[in-house]
Order: sequence, then C-alpha cells, then structure tokens
Amino acid sequence: MPGLESVSEWTRGYLGGTRDLLIGGEWVPAQSGRRFEVIDPASEDVIANVAEGAAADVDLAVKAARRAFESPAWARMPGAERARLIWALADRLEAEAEKIAELETLDNGMPIGVARGAVVPLSADVFRYMAGWATKLEGRTIPLDVPPQPDAEFFAYTLRQPIGVVGQIVPWNFPLFMTSWKVAPALATGCTIVLKPAEQTPLTALFLGELMTEVGFPDGVINVVPGFGETAGAALADHPDVDKVTFTGSTEVGRQIVRASAGNLKKVALELGGKSPNIVFDDADLPAAIAGSADAVFFNAGQNCVAGARLFVQEGAYDELVAGLAERAAALRVGPGLAPDSEVGPLVSAEQLERVTGYMGAATEEGAKLVAGGGRLGERGFFVEPTILTDVAPDMRFMREEIFGPVVGVTRFTDLDDLVARANDTAFGLAAGIWTRDVSRVHKLAPRLDVGTVWVNTYSLNASALPFGGFKQSGWGKELGEEGVSSYLQTKSVCIGL
Repeated sequence: MPGLESVSEWTRGYLGGTRDLLIGGEWVPAQSGRRFEVIDPASEDVIANVAEGAAADVDLAVKAARRAFESPAWARMPGAERARLIWALADRLEAEAEKIAELETLDNGMPIGVARGAVVPLSADVFRYMAGWATKLEGRTIPLDVPPQPDAEFFAYTLRQPIGVVGQIVPWNFPLFMTSWKVAPALATGCTIVLKPAEQTPLTALFLGELMTEVGFPDGVINVVPGFGETAGAALADHPDVDKVTFTGSTEVGRQIVRASAGNLKKVALELGGKSPNIVFDDADLPAAIAGSADAVFFNAGQNCVAGARLFVQEGAYDELVAGLAERAAALRVGPGLAPDSEVGPLVSAEQLERVTGYMGAATEEGAKLVAGGGRLGERGFFVEPTILTDVAPDMRFMREEIFGPVVGVTRFTDLDDLVARANDTAFGLAAGIWTRDVSRVHKLAPRLDVGTVWVNTYSLNASALPFGGFKQSGWGKELGEEGVSSYLQTKSVCIGL
C-alpha cells in the first residue's frame, strides 16, 4: 500500500515539522501546549501532529484579526492591491500544486488525481475570480422624493463595506476547495479571518496560511487555528468580537452555530447537509446518465454534500440503469489515494466508517435489497464498497438522513407530480439532478424542485461565478458568485441635505 515512502521529500519533511497555529503573522503553539494526531485514512497511520487550538487561542486570533482589520495596512489598502495579492496567492497554489495534492491526499484520502486535477486548479480559480471583485465593490446613488419636504433637495448614496472579522469553519471532505470558497471572497471585500479547519484535515489550511504570509498579506489578515469543534469551533461561533461566522458541515452542528451566534447577533452563513434527488427519465442518454449518476454518489467516496443519494428512475429506464450502475460500481477501483489507479479512496475517519457501515446495515434490515457493495473493504484503512440499494421506501432512515458515503438508494417513478412530491419529501434542499433530452420538461420541473441548484445532464458542477447554497435545512445564504461576495459586505446609506 503506497504510504509516506511514495511522497516527495518535501512532504515528508513538512509532516515531520512543527505544525503550530498561525496567529497575527506568527507560528505559535497552543497556549495549553496540547497537540493532536493527524491520521492517514488509507493506512490508519499517524502522519503528523498539530497544535490543538482552544478558546484561549481563538481569543488571541480574533484580537489579531481585529487589529489587522482596523490597521491602515489592510483597511486602507486599495482594492487593486488586494486583488494583486489574491491573484499572487492563486499563482502560488498552482506553483505548489504537487505539494498541496500530496498533503490533501494523505490528509483526506481522496485520489491524488482528483487533488492534482480538480482541487488545486479549482481552488486557484476561485481566488482569481474573487480577486476581480476587489475593485468592483460599488455603492449606488439613489434619487429621493420626500413627500413632507417637496422643495428640499437631498443627495443620497450607499456604501458597501466589509463586515469585519469573520470566523470560518470548514469541513473535511474537500479541505482546500471549501476553504477557498470562504477565504477568497472575505479577502476580496477587505474582511479579516480566523480559520478553523476540520480536525481531521488541517494540513492544507496551515500550508495556505504559509503561502499567504509569503505573498505579502499583512499580519493578522489570516489566522489559522486547528482544533476540535466543541472547543475551538464553539469558541469562534460564540466570540463577541467576531462579526460573522460561516460554517460548512452538518445540519446538527449548524443549529449549534446559530445558537452560539446569538450573543452578539453576529451574521451567520451556513452550507449544511443534503439528501439530493437525482432524476433519470426514460428518454435520457442512458450511458451518460449511468456514468453521471455513479459520479454523483461515488465521487470522493460519497463524502459530498450534494451527493445524488436518492436516485429516481422512470419505469422505462429502470432495469437498464440499475444494471449499468451496478456494473460501474463493481468496476470502480477502491484503494489508497496515493495509488495512481485509485478511483475511490477511503472514508476520512474511523468514525465515518462506523457511521456509513451502520447505515448500510440498517437499510437492509429495513427491507432494502442490496444490488452492489454493502460492506467494508479490507482490514486496514477506512474503505467501503460502492453500494447500491433498491426496494427502498421513503420512510427508511437511510433515505431520510445524510450518510456521507458511497451509498445510493434507487427507486422507480411513473407520474411527474408524484415524482416532485417524493423528490421534495426531505428536510434538505441543497441540489438535484435531471437527466432528459426534453428541454420543455426541464423548464417545467426545475422550478418545482425545492433545492438551491439543479443540474441537467451533468452533476456536481461548481463554477466560481455560480452561486451555491441550499434551501430548507440545507443552510442559509450563498457562496461563490456575486452573492457570495455580497455576503461579506454590509450596506450603509448616506443622506445629505443640500
């Protein structure tokens, strides 16, 4: 099994070095002196240890971020200079792509080809896109007609200003990519950041902090505090001097973030869970639908908030699609992310392995039929088989709760109205997929799906200019696009009597 011996000398040295907290431009140990181990999910080996931030460290980081936000070096920096720094950071991400890919694969388990070919270039693209917004944060002039004062004249305008100090809590499924979604627009708007990476995957966030200091961001603009959710994350959400907290993760933790934010009524943005419907009509290009539906749920070992875990197939296409999906699942190469031929890596942790296999067992106990997969692979590493279940009912726990693993439930449909009701019968509303050649059907169906994103004849396509975020219990607000930029700004009205 490929391990540390197969990565570069630089990566081995980085993992063996002292990985501390980045606060105010300095690398410092946690005030408690505590550290935690980072595990390679493919081998279960300890590959690094990292300073464990907690409330006291978060407080220092918030103070550093506040100083940076108010300092002329950042507060008065022209938008064009912020854009230059953000663009320079994107260039460094690409220049260090191999280092980043190795760290991301060891940390998260994803195939190295995904880290190289998708995570790094897509992250760099987000930074470049957001760099362009740094010079375009414009207000408006607003003509006023005030009835009680018909002869008075006023000049009114709006300013769009950065919210301030932002706490950002990122997930472990796409560590660098999800970090770019939050960090890039915050930088473009002039906010300062306290970043808490997931405790399972802190390595690329720490390396990003190094790159930001190297390209010239002022001290304290970015602060990186790895730690656990119940300590560092909770302290960040609760801190009275944080102006906004943004979180990507489970709906349960999202609720905790909302409660913690109430103290100073800080702004909250949440990108939470999903149980996305993926819909295949019998007129679809079935080979494309089979391949797309497999990617929708097996990509990144199913650890994807938009995973198409509820697959609805029209009666006429059902048998062919299930057979094709099962064949594809059986052919997928599951293995360590560092193995060049791996298509599906391990789950991120032992906890996640127990969760996913538990859902698999519960589904069959409730009457679902196992068509492919269904269990753990091997004795070492957190690998599970790509799994397909049929004969599923909408009230099964497996069909109602987010699994975050490579498991899909397939069900038939005939009537469009019944399909819409079943597709929307979930607490979540993150995304949906439609596979059909009928454009009229698409335009009729897409508005009826209670989700934030609808993909047609493709799945899980994210672009920097396209707003992303969910309905219902899948979250509040949008990331990416102009809406993602606006979420880090607040509008001030100015009215002058002439």
